[in-house]
Amino acid sequence: MQMLRRKVLEASRRLPLFYAAADAPRGSAHAVATLAAAARWAPPTTSGSFAAAPWAATQRRGAKMLGSDVKLGNVIQRRGRIYQVIKAQHSHQGRGGATIQVELRDVDTGNKITERFRTDEALERVFVEEKSFTYLYQEGDTVMLMEPETFEQIEVSKDLFGKAAAYLKDEMKVNLQYFDGRPMSATVPQRVTCTVVEAQPNTKGLTAQPQYKRVVLDNGLTVLAPPFIEVGENIVISTADDSYMTRA
Repeated sequence: MQMLRRKVLEASRRLPLFYAAADAPRGSAHAVATLAAAARWAPPTTSGSFAAAPWAATQRRGAKMLGSDVKLGNVIQRRGRIYQVIKAQHSHQGRGGATIQVELRDVDTGNKITERFRTDEALERVFVEEKSFTYLYQEGDTVMLMEPETFEQIEVSKDLFGKAAAYLKDEMKVNLQYFDGRPMSATVPQRVTCTVVEAQPNTKGLTAQPQYKRVVLDNGLTVLAPPFIEVGENIVISTADDSYMTRA
């Protein structure tokens, strides 16, 4: 059916050329040239049209997202500027409805601002390119990473990892988020195994409900863990909120 429609359309476009040739004096050069042009005619290509543009080219401005979907590391466009979300806190203020307060960092200037969005507010998300690397070591505020395929080593700022930098371990797989060819942020795995180096004594039997206790991990962080966790045990921690998940 599509082929038939295309042929009909092409034939209809050739009709004016044939009519022009028929009206011209027989044997004239004009008639011959017109008929030759009709025979050589081909429909124009659509390489420069919107329909022929690749899907990715129409998505440069990103996609709409709701305020409730905003999370750490997102890159959004607001008032003509590109910002990265470096802090996000959801809250509910009575009849005012749920909101999210975020701290944004301007990609170009590095300036930070604080904004509050409604959870149903439409925002424009800017998509970033994500690449995987292997963590090697860090010196001061610099983190050394290696591209696993080419073994190329790169240096990035420790600040890209935020508080998650505490979880960096040798040969850990990390991801860098790039925007416009520049690293914007870095992330570690969502689950990391850590060793407990300090733990409060178990207070079993003193309360009816089991109470979490503070434990110190081998990376220096202090988290809450069940009372049965002891020094020397390996536990799995959620790097998103530093919470205990399970025994390793």
